[in-house]
Amino acid sequence: MALIAPALLAAILAPIMAPGDPFASADAPFLRPSSAHPFGTDDLGRDVLVAVIFGARTSLIVGVAVAGLALVFGFTVGAIAGFSRAWIDDVLMRMTEFFQVVPRFFLAILVLPLFGNTLPNLVLVLALTSWGGLARIVRAEVLSLRERDFVRAARALGATPARILVRHILPNAVQSLLPVGVLVASSAILAEAGMSYLGLGDPNLVSWGYLLNNAQRFLSQAWWMSLFPGLAIVMTILGLGLILERFR
Repeated sequence: MALIAPALLAAILAPIMAPGDPFASADAPFLRPSSAHPFGTDDLGRDVLVAVIFGARTSLIVGVAVAGLALVFGFTVGAIAGFSRAWIDDVLMRMTEFFQVVPRFFLAILVLPLFGNTLPNLVLVLALTSWGGLARIVRAEVLSLRERDFVRAARALGATPARILVRHILPNAVQSLLPVGVLVASSAILAEAGMSYLGLGDPNLVSWGYLLNNAQRFLSQAWWMSLFPGLAIVMTILGLGLILERFR
């Protein structure tokens, strides 16, 4: 949490911590880190600290949104597959396997230039390629829970299948999704950084990947342009990884 806290605070309090436009020029170009600009300035004189703070908002929004959509998709498909008859289970699992094997970057390279490099499109592409593992975990949990004594008791008392699924099975299956949700969020942040680094991110929003994409031309001239966004990504992903290990 100590590693993730700076990114969370920056994402929530970005306009307060760094008022102004992250795309606006603040001083001369290529100023080294100093008291006036702790992270230096980039090739257009923009403050890198301000950009990193606003980039935290974009990157974390992507992680949370992708994890949320993937949880909804995976939870719905996995619950229906685990509680339904054999043919429905087979159809849903084959569909899940299809989305699991679709290459994420290849799909993004095809979809984003065609429909626009916007943040909603990026989130949707990442979510559609992230829910397969969640669905399989939920299905396994539902298959296990449906044979428990409390479910058999509810069925013997006349509870409908829908009531058994919603009231008795799904609340007990949610616990196993928390670690996977953390993993999906960290993977989404890394994927967004990679896609923005390749120029597939939203050009109207500052993100850590966008900053790395802009810095790659000046690695030998302005090392600080890539160092601080890179450290932000490393700290956030490391923090999420440690939380995942704690869950396990």
